[in-house]
Amino acid sequence: MKVKVAVYPGTFDPITNGHLDILARAEKIFDRIIIGVAEQHNKDTLFDLEERVEMVCKVVSERPGVTVESFSGLLVNYVRKKKACTIVRGLRAVSDFEYEYQMYLTNKKLNENIETIFLMSSSEYAFISSSIIKQLVSLGGCVKGLVPPEVEMALFEKYRFPEMWGKF
Repeated sequence: MKVKVAVYPGTFDPITNGHLDILARAEKIFDRIIIGVAEQHNKDTLFDLEERVEMVCKVVSERPGVTVESFSGLLVNYVRKKKACTIVRGLRAVSDFEYEYQMYLTNKKLNENIETIFLMSSSEYAFISSSIIKQLVSLGGCVKGLVPPEVEMALFEKYRFPEMWGKF
């Protein structure tokens, strides 16, 4: 029997409960999921690549069939190298669709054998983005329930508010 492998790519700076919601639903479809943490040369990230990989590993460690790796370069080359058949992407709102559709068309042009599946965020996570999470914490806001506890602590430490972690 053929094992269905998917790659769930992103910068995960940081990983949120919205990302984990998409992952949980993708786990029902695929036998194996590789979370590909992108190096991202064109984006300023709060956490470096090693920190992001470590954070994602911590929050998915109890999930059989899910592995975490970093990658750089073209996503389709990484997907092909991993012998995956599908790219998993999450959509929060219509505003995400245009960008994601452009990426889908580009990836399809580069490798017509790789499919992309879009999973809609659950309504409780539709407003969450890594950018919003970072902005909230930078201003001393509460992110409890929006990110895993390990991520919440890492964010407060990064912004030098460790005394605030867990007080909300």
